[in-house]
Amino acid sequence: MLRTINFMGVRNVAFGVTVLLTVLALFSWFHKGLNYGLDFTGGTLIELTYEKPADVAKVRTQLNEAGYQEAIVQSFGATTDLLVRMPGEDPQLGHQVAEALLKVGGDNPASVKRVEFVGPQVGEELRDQGGLGMLMALAGIMIYLAFRFQWKFGVGAIVSLIHDVIVTVGILAYFQITFDLTVLAAVLAIIGYSLNDTIVVFDRVRENFRVLRKATLIENINISTTQTLLRTMATSISTLLAIAALMIFGGDNLWGFSLALFIGVLAGTYSSIYIANVVLIWLNLSSEDLIPPVATDKEIDDRP
Repeated sequence: MLRTINFMGVRNVAFGVTVLLTVLALFSWFHKGLNYGLDFTGGTLIELTYEKPADVAKVRTQLNEAGYQEAIVQSFGATTDLLVRMPGEDPQLGHQVAEALLKVGGDNPASVKRVEFVGPQVGEELRDQGGLGMLMALAGIMIYLAFRFQWKFGVGAIVSLIHDVIVTVGILAYFQITFDLTVLAAVLAIIGYSLNDTIVVFDRVRENFRVLRKATLIENINISTTQTLLRTMATSISTLLAIAALMIFGGDNLWGFSLALFIGVLAGTYSSIYIANVVLIWLNLSSEDLIPPVATDKEIDDRP
């Protein structure tokens, strides 16, 4: 039998670490700000196809020499495909950049597959809708957990999820990783992953209230967390390995997405133990909270 680990014995230290990480992340977020991608700020996207495998560094140099220093060049799909992103509000900018690249094509000419322009108003609308979607997801989670378990579990899960989002976005802001729609999708995926991890622990805590009738809340949480530890570690490690493969082999297009997921999984594993559970202790969860209220005589008489 696995020996019970006293997770909550260091909860005060963990709380200090949590506050420190959250404050640093918020400071980075508001001080440096997010490095919004073209999806949110507006700009031009150009997809190019070369006859031979394209040299990303060479294309960047060609764009710099042509006067487009802010261009972002990424490999896209096959080795012969490149994606060029440019800030700017001129709808003709994409065609101008494409013509500049075609002139210096040399022995590996390129053909333009598509040119897309995203206006700043559309980008701002995407940003607002993404933030609104995240808030609605958190509200839905709170309502679900309040009905599925008890409102104290819902508060613990929401505090845990907010921590995960703040830490992830704060680290992205500190390193100025481009925040685009793929990174926003990663943040939403983090919410789902962290919630699943938290619910596994919460479900065992609720079950152990019926089994361990004489155990205190802290003892219950320590036992429940220990019982689910192997499952948590197996899930987290296997997920991190898959994300690490994306970070290494996914290319520039998936770098921000995979990095956000990697940070979020680490934060979610930590918060499911040392944030969600600690909130239950602060709210003084008890077995009485999980017992349905007893119907009064009047309610019984009023039943059809």
